[in-house]
Order: sequence, then structure tokens, then C-alpha cells
Amino acid sequence: MANPQPWWKNAVIYQIYPRSFQDSNGDGIGDLAGIIQRLGYLESLGIDAIWLSPVYRSPQDDNGYDISDYTAVNPVFGDMADFEEMVRVAKEHKIDFMLDMVLNHCSTEHEWFQKALAGDKYYQDFFFIQDQPTDWLSKFGGSAWAPFGDTGKYYLHLFDETQADLNWRNPNVRRELFKVVNFWRDKGVKGFRFDVINLIGKDEVLVDCPENEGKPAYTDKPIVHDYLHMMNEATFGADDSFMTVGEMSSTTIDNCVLYSAPERHELSMAFNFHHLKVDYEDGQKWTITPFDFEELKRLYHTWGKEMSERGGWSALFWNNHDLPRILSMWGDTGVYREKSAKALAILLHLMRGTPYIYQGEEIGMTNYPFQTLDQVNDIESLNNAKEALEKGTPLEVIMDQIRHVGRDNARTPMQWDTSKNAGFSSAEQTWLAVNPNYKDINVASALANPDSIFYTYQKLVELRKTQDWLIDADFELLETVDKVFAYIRRTQDSSYLVVVNLSDQEQDFDYDFDKAEVVIANTELEPIADQGKLQAWDAICVKVK
Repeated sequence: MANPQPWWKNAVIYQIYPRSFQDSNGDGIGDLAGIIQRLGYLESLGIDAIWLSPVYRSPQDDNGYDISDYTAVNPVFGDMADFEEMVRVAKEHKIDFMLDMVLNHCSTEHEWFQKALAGDKYYQDFFFIQDQPTDWLSKFGGSAWAPFGDTGKYYLHLFDETQADLNWRNPNVRRELFKVVNFWRDKGVKGFRFDVINLIGKDEVLVDCPENEGKPAYTDKPIVHDYLHMMNEATFGADDSFMTVGEMSSTTIDNCVLYSAPERHELSMAFNFHHLKVDYEDGQKWTITPFDFEELKRLYHTWGKEMSERGGWSALFWNNHDLPRILSMWGDTGVYREKSAKALAILLHLMRGTPYIYQGEEIGMTNYPFQTLDQVNDIESLNNAKEALEKGTPLEVIMDQIRHVGRDNARTPMQWDTSKNAGFSSAEQTWLAVNPNYKDINVASALANPDSIFYTYQKLVELRKTQDWLIDADFELLETVDKVFAYIRRTQDSSYLVVVNLSDQEQDFDYDFDKAEVVIANTELEPIADQGKLQAWDAICVKVK
């Protein structure tokens, strides 16, 4: 009997950061034609869809998340004909596209903002413009308000000052944004990832909020659900095969259930980031603290259980364009690089939700060894460095922070082979430098090694397509020693145990493996069953009954 579930519950999504995937014309920047060249590789991995980070026209102050024209392709990536060709060829490879759509804000170079700046009252109502700023802080540092030209007023920018927040309370704004969504639907895309979409519900009058840098004043407001329902009805809702995911900043389980419950007709699933903040000191990103295993397990238990019981659906991920490489954060970049990469993959991909792979994750790419600020491109990292230097923080401390959590760690070029620039580009200089470890870590060597990280990911992708329990089964966390993460997925007929040692030390794990059948592993079951011990970075999934 056919699985009645939507296709995206069986799917695995692969994120491409286009600037860094493949350069076809030798200018040092990745492009759409380069993506076309590599679609065969992605088909061999088995993924179902590509999440494409923004390729719209943009001044690139925030690498495309500052859109100046929603319906044009940025010339640095190609043109609309290249985009259409990419979608067409991808379908031949059985791959669909999901576009990154930034609807909370637009570039200050966008026609709407420029007309507002020129005095057009109609377009001024597209933004939040006030006589006095509130005390809210920007997520990129400093005030969330900037002077609105020479008018004596201020406009809201929750991110960089080149990214002006859009006023969703204005029906004209909503109408224009829904037109954008439908424009790209007509181009053949099959999904959207909506950037920071839970921030669109601002109040009519914005007031001071001293708590948590102002976040409660604009995050997960009830009206967001109304807006998402409106967008669903006006755009993708009529197409059952369409997939949507909301990036939810500082969200809650309650809201993610509401965002993703099918009967509410809002979104297919939600990204949340709580599990990746367990090494944040006092919730602050620019800190370097050991990660809290118990908190990680608690979060996965709570979110996994409640989303399952209440009908929500989660996007599962370790990496994306905004995050450092998970191997460098919590894995082992030395002797256990491959084994720890497989362990982290097995842990995540067998949970309840739709898994996402970020480019290079499937070959075990790592953070870049940044030495100087002039090697850094990311506006968030540079803004933080500027603020920290002004406060007297030593430069070496700042560089440690960037090496640890800076966004450029994820954005260095894809490592294809051992040739110049790792096969990414023929240019003398690439927009970001290639990680010097590309001679050892690259696609060509991964494909040549039948025991590589790549083939573990390939098998996990295949399991998603063939094992219905990955969708249907409940999620239950097991009590374990600190560095061991174990959970059971149960259906009416079967139970599957996933157990992972998240350390390079031997750990206790005693379980009755009688009649267990191995589903996937990066180690042998027998020693674990005999000794009640997990060796460094052991990871295994077994069917136990």
C-alpha cells in the first residue's frame, strides 16, 4: 500500500550556498551553471530536493539575504534562463528546488525603500518608520534602528542596517510578497524556506522592551499565524505537493506545533535552533563554552516527544549557511573525523522529521582556520569584531570566537578534489579562501573510498525512502550516561534503537541486543552486545523487535 504521507516526510533536502558550490566561469564565485554541472553528484547521493540560498538581485551586504529585486536573478549567479535551465535539468535528475525566501525584510536598495526615502507616503507604509527608536537591539549588533535619510525619523532593521523590516500589517505589502511567491512557483520550484518568518508579526506601534534585547516584542506574535494562513491560501496552499519550512528564530514548541500542524494550513515544517545553542553562555552566541550534553538530550527529548504527540513536524539539521561546521563544534576533526561525522549523521537522520544536509557535510568538511580579520567576509562576524574591539577585547579572543562560531566557516568553497581551489574555481582568488585541508577532505577521495562519510549519508538517504517507521514511529529518549545519546523509535509492530557515543572515550551502554538486526552503523554490534561498552564515537541503529 502506498504511503499516504506527503513526499517531503520521506525526503532528504540538500542545502546549496550558491556562492560556494561550483564556479563555472572562473570569477571565483559559484553560480547557477556550476550547480547544473554537479547535479549528477547530488543524484548519486540520493537527495530529493535542493534548498537554494538566495540568488535574487542584491547588493550582497548580507550575501543575498538583502534582496533588492525579488523577481530577478543576481547577475553574479547568471540570469533567469540559467535558473530555468537549472530547474529543468534538476528534474531530469529527480531533484526539485526549494528557494530561500526572505520576506521579513528587504534591502534598503530595493525600489520600495528608495521610493519611501524619496518621500512617497504609499511606500513609507511598507516599513516601520518612527519619530523615536525603541531600545531594541539588532541581531547583528547595535541598535535595531537607523536614521531614515535626513527626515529626523528612524526605520527598523532587526538585522543589518541595509535590511529594512517590512510592515506585514499593511495589506499592500502582503499582496506584493504573495505575488513574489507565486512568481517563483510559476518557475517550477516545489518549495520555500522562509527566512526568520516568525518575526513578521510586529505590533502597530513599536515600544521599548528591555527584556532579551527586545525579542519578545516581535517574536512569535499571534498574528504571525494569521499571516502564514493568508499566504498559504493566496499561494502554495492549493498544491498538496508543495513543501514549506519556516526558519523560526527564538521560537517555542507550542508555536512550532501551530506552524506545522497540517490542519492549520500554515507551513509544512519548522526549523528551530535550540539544540545548537547548548554551548552558548547565557544565551549569547559569541562565547566559547563546552557544550551541555544533558541539555542537548533534554531538548531533543522534549521537542521530539511533543512534536510527535501534537502533530507537528520538524526540520532536522546540524549545519547550514549561518552555523559553524558541526564536526568542528561537537565532533572530532582529528583521528575520529570520519567516525564522528558518521555518528552525528546517524544520530540526526533517524529522528522524526525531515533531514537537511548542508553542502560539504556529507564529506566531513570542517571550520576554516581564520588568522586575520581581512580573511573574514561575514557581516555579522565583522560587526561583532568592531563592537568587541571598541570594548577592548583582544583581537586574538575575537579571532577565536570567529573560528568557533563565525558564519564564514560554513561558507568556504565546496571541496571537490585535490586540484587548484579544490576544483571549485579556476580563478586566481576565490571570494572566500578554500580550506587548506582540501587535499585530504574532498568529494573525489570520498567517492573512491567505499567506507567514507559520503556512503553513510547515501545509505541514510535511502533508509528515509524505504523505512516507513522513520516517519510513523514515536520518539523516546533513553536514560544513559552523560556522553551517550540513545533513543527508541516505536511503531505498533517494531522498535528501533539508536545509540551514539558522542565522545572519544569508552562509555557504558548495557542493553539486551538479543535478536537485534543492524539497520546502519559505523561500528560492529558484537563487541557492544558482549561488553556493554561503546568505543569512541560508536553509533548504531538496530531493530530490536
